[in-house]
Amino acid sequence: MTRFDVPLSARPALIARWLFICAAFILLMVVIGGVTRLTESGLSIVEWKPLSGAIPPLNDAEWQAEFAHYKTSSQFALMNSQMTLDGFKHIFFWEYLHRLIGRLVGIVFGLPLVWFAIKRKIPRALLGRLVLLFILGGAQGGIGWLMVASGLKNRINVEPVMLAAHLTMALLLLAAILWTALDCRDGQRVRLTPFAALAIATLAVQIIFGALTAGLRAGQVSNTWPLMNGYVFPRGVNWGQGLGKALVNDPFLVAFIHRWWAWVAVVMMILLARKVRRINRKASIAVHVAFGTQVLLGIATVLNGVWLPLAALHQLVGVLTLCACVWAAHVLGRSALQKG
Repeated sequence: MTRFDVPLSARPALIARWLFICAAFILLMVVIGGVTRLTESGLSIVEWKPLSGAIPPLNDAEWQAEFAHYKTSSQFALMNSQMTLDGFKHIFFWEYLHRLIGRLVGIVFGLPLVWFAIKRKIPRALLGRLVLLFILGGAQGGIGWLMVASGLKNRINVEPVMLAAHLTMALLLLAAILWTALDCRDGQRVRLTPFAALAIATLAVQIIFGALTAGLRAGQVSNTWPLMNGYVFPRGVNWGQGLGKALVNDPFLVAFIHRWWAWVAVVMMILLARKVRRINRKASIAVHVAFGTQVLLGIATVLNGVWLPLAALHQLVGVLTLCACVWAAHVLGRSALQKG
């Protein structure tokens, strides 16, 4: 068994609890990000101010100035030209909250990291990984701004590919932090088994197409299930742009893939849960419950025309499904180490 090289002053269990808290903050940020997208709020703040942006408008003059900035965006001109200041405050709230939680994630991760490092409580085998995660977290903020910038000119929303990149990076960070927390809790470095890697990759494809579906509003091209407007394969796909572009830009094709790749992911989740069942029954149950609930929520979201509460819950359970999958994969990796 490969264990951390831990000095006597180190407390990996404490580090594990800190990382689980960080993972919970990222989960919250992803869910709020989903609500921000669903309420068309993501372009309400047209400037990137990492520090001063943490302070919201505090008086009427500041609100008017912020609203004036928003009026320079193409979203306002093309979609919200009749919006009042009160309406702007509503969409501003969600984008501001999303960015605020992002800043809190940086603080909750960064300050304890510095403290643990100064106190030499981080195992040497872990320090480099934690620093890399902090750097990637900062890069995620940059990706978020590039995503917003992609929608400020000649569009009413952000580029779907940028939205998918932003969400994918957030979930990659969440999975990596959760895996590291499990390593610390168990006191050993665990590697992905080939099957677990395949299961996570299968789920990742589904998540990416889910993000593209959200970015393209592709969930609204059909409110019927399992057929799409009466067809297994939808009519209306624009093949003229080429297969590559259609895979990420055509709402009919993206929605079709997201619907049917889900069943590939379901098969992989069932196999993963069965492999884990004899090792850790709780992890197996978590995978079963998460993906089962997620499938039902996905169908309900389609049938209800992407009703906001259902759509937000669908995204939340999608993230929880990833967490359950990471947990199960870690269990398999630990078992493989013990056998080896």
